[in-house]
This record gives sequence, C-alpha cells and structure tokens, in this order.
Amino acid sequence: MTAIDAEVELPGEAPPQVDNLDALESEAIHIFREVAGEFDRPVILFSGGKDSTVLVHLALKAFRPAPVPFPLLHVDTGHNFPEVLAFRDEIAERHDLRLVVASVQDYLDDGRLQERPDGTRNPLQTTPLLDAIGDNRFDAVFGGGRRDEERARAKERIFSLRNAFGQWDPRRQRPELWNLYNGRHRPGEHVRVFPLSNWTELDIWRYIQREKIELPDIYYAHRREVYQRDGMWLTSGPWGGPREGEVPVLKTVRYRTVGDGSCTGAVESEAYTVDDVIAEVAASRLTERGATRADDRISEAAMEDRKREGYF
Repeated sequence: MTAIDAEVELPGEAPPQVDNLDALESEAIHIFREVAGEFDRPVILFSGGKDSTVLVHLALKAFRPAPVPFPLLHVDTGHNFPEVLAFRDEIAERHDLRLVVASVQDYLDDGRLQERPDGTRNPLQTTPLLDAIGDNRFDAVFGGGRRDEERARAKERIFSLRNAFGQWDPRRQRPELWNLYNGRHRPGEHVRVFPLSNWTELDIWRYIQREKIELPDIYYAHRREVYQRDGMWLTSGPWGGPREGEVPVLKTVRYRTVGDGSCTGAVESEAYTVDDVIAEVAASRLTERGATRADDRISEAAMEDRKREGYF
C-alpha cells in the first residue's frame, strides 16, 4: 500500500459522527426514492396517526422541492377519532396531496360486509383496502409498520410481496442484502413497503421532537371520559359503549396509537409535551399495540392471520 492509498488522519480531526436518527431518515428517504424509480403507481397509507404522519414528512423531504409524486390512501372504518380525521384532511390539503378514502361504512351499507358481533371494525378494513389497491392499480403501498410493534410485523421485509389476492406469504419473503430491494412482481401482485421497519416507537418520538412534526392532540395528555374493558381505557363514540357495568370516569389520558375507536385504548398519562412523551415511552416495557389494541388480543396469531388475508 502506498502513501496515496492510505487514509491520512490529520491531527485533531475527528471522524464524522452519524446520528441514529440521521441514519434512519437516510434509509427511509432512500426507500422512497427507490420505489419512485421502480414502480408506476405507489401510494402512502395515511391515517393521521404518528407513524403515517412521519411517513408523509419523510416523503416530502425525499422529493423536495418537487411535490410528492403519489397520493395518500386511508381506509376509514367509520369508527375513527374525529380529531384524527380532521388532522388527516388538514395535512392532505396543506401539502396539496390527493387523498383517496376507502370507507368501511359504504361496504356495510350495501351489504358487501357485515358488522361484527364485537363491534370492532379493524378486521373489516381488508376488503376495502384490497379493492382500493386494485381499482386504482397501486403497485407499491407504503405503510408505517415497524418491526418492534408486534411479532408478525417483526417477520416483514422492507419490501413485502403480496399475491394477486393481496395475501402475505412469509415463505415468499425475499432476502434484503445491504440496501438492495427487489420490487419485481407479476401483473396483479403488489408490494407493501415499510420505510420505518427499523425504527422503534422511541425513535419515532425523538424524530417528531427533532423535526417539530405536528400531531393530533389526542397523542398528548388530556381529560377524557373513559371506561375500563379488558384492562384498557376505552372512550364512548359512534362505535358504542359503555356496556352494562362499565362505569365512565373522567381521567387524564393520552393515546399511544390511533385506529378504530372500539378497540383502541388510552393510557393514563401526564405527558403533555413531546419531551414528556419521550420520557414516558423510554420507561415503558410494552409496545403501543401490545398496551392499547384489543384487536391484537383476539388470538395469539391475530395480526399474522389478518396479514395473510391482506391486512396491512
């Protein structure tokens, strides 16, 4: 090796430091750009929740100063929190993004779906989601799933191939070496893409803090009337409740995740600011889904069963 080949460290010169959030952001932006170059009709799943809001923020950064080159898609159960829906619409309008809404209520009204006995509509999202993907010919669908959330999601690749019926088969998962992603798919198939796979809930909140990302107020501590069911604090809404024997009480709570109001619980909290939330999440030993999502408690493999059917 010659002197020219060797790297020379100058006195007092420190090697550049790469922050963990910088590395995660860079990976996610790279994934967005890869999809934009490889697919014809990508779409971002956007509910107004914290993870999908971070996704939109990353997409804006990936293509700035050009506009984001694909629309948003939300599967509205009809049981979503009103403040989250208002935030969803505001973000789409602020950034001039086309928002496609697939409504579970429409499917119930015309008989294509039937209301479940337990009242939750999260499992009913699969059919409207797959129809929206097929009708709009979306070939890549971005989601905010993270591997730390749940065991079935921990099995996902960043590029997750779905068959012509939208179904997930873990045996067809492809190896992902370094930052090389395989987006090949047959006509009728599509790929689910998870740029936040390697993020944790704490990473999400630290990034929200650093980037000053706005979220619905429901994520911060507020006074709300709730009742307890199966160890979770639920709130009244168009989804029904409380049942006989479930006594509503006024508590200071916040939501760690948002979704169908019939199965998404609040947690008692005094976290009024982003800093407070970060301290709270850092001390927690349960993921947000494990702590507050009743639909994941239906069975040991509830999430994986829904994913095999086409759910995200």
